[in-house]
Amino acid sequence: MALFGSKKNKETQEEKKHLHQGTPSSATADASRSRASRAPRGPSENVSSPLVASVSSPAIRRGQHHDIIIRPRITEKSGMASEPQNGQAAVYTFEVRRNATKPMIAQHIKALYKVFPVKVRIVNLPAKRVIVRGKRGTSNAVKKALVYLKKGEKINLV
Repeated sequence: MALFGSKKNKETQEEKKHLHQGTPSSATADASRSRASRAPRGPSENVSSPLVASVSSPAIRRGQHHDIIIRPRITEKSGMASEPQNGQAAVYTFEVRRNATKPMIAQHIKALYKVFPVKVRIVNLPAKRVIVRGKRGTSNAVKKALVYLKKGEKINLV
């Protein structure tokens, strides 16, 4: 039983010796370097917020609103719903990440398309078994968000 963990004990003893002698071990030096790289940025550095960058340009960048909203879901049914008829509000359909919530989706739609969603509905579409060219497979499960807009507001998806 004494053999288990003996290597760990030797390593920790060596690190303690290095700390007491005043020369940092390689592990502590690496840790201090990584902490320095994660230091908070000062006010002198020019760093733009991701929200400002996404509003000013609609280009897709990783780490912004496109992490929540994957793509517009353009189908015949969603195309008909996006055209308001008889005084109804327009409804736009988007594929979103599995962990997206209604407030997150509303905030990102507001930032990306500069429109104000009235309400957001979420539908989880399950994976389905399909046969394509004689081979069995499954379609991916998708989380779909229905975004309702105020009257007169539009989103240009094309």
